[in-house]
Amino acid sequence: MEASEHRIGWVPAPRQGWVAPHVAAEFPGLGIAWTEVDCRPGRSPEPVRRRLRDLSDRFYGSHAVQMRTRAIPWAYRTFFRQIGLDPDRDRTPVERLALERLFDGGFKSRGIPRDALTIAIADALEGALCIRDSAPGESLAGSPGELPQGTLVIADDRGPAAVLFGPRAEGRAVEKHCRRIAVAATQVDGVPQIAVEEALWMASATLEAA
Repeated sequence: MEASEHRIGWVPAPRQGWVAPHVAAEFPGLGIAWTEVDCRPGRSPEPVRRRLRDLSDRFYGSHAVQMRTRAIPWAYRTFFRQIGLDPDRDRTPVERLALERLFDGGFKSRGIPRDALTIAIADALEGALCIRDSAPGESLAGSPGELPQGTLVIADDRGPAAVLFGPRAEGRAVEKHCRRIAVAATQVDGVPQIAVEEALWMASATLEAA
């Protein structure tokens, strides 16, 4: 697809979050960036649904098989193993999407913002996002018990918003009443900055157009 097809409205530049120093030392290349977009959740407009159909027509089983050998999907598989996740069981986001395409026969529209986002946090976001390990006694809102100490989380000034590549805290998901959404992308070693910025830009442009 040509870049001009994505140029829908004005999209703010992504903001860079921080990573706890000792976490950054253990996982070089780990980073997080996000942008905030005014958006009303609901049914995806026809241009978005048409784009999903176009992508479905261009994505086959062979693409899913070959995906693991490509640099960026492989980088996320490697990182999953580093943090104790089995990427063959706990799928990376891109592989999970590929499997949904094969099982469903196409990329089904699930509405805005799900059609546009990888990670979405509602407008309850307070302060800058970061990646850090959980503190003693810290928990994920809405989930029973405390987080195991050292669990990697995406957090803001209020506390953990989600486990990294895991569940979100209660009150942080996108609801129908939301009017502003934060879209976040996690970067791992081997993933270039331009790929992160492009992913955020594409998702934000889709939301702006909805």
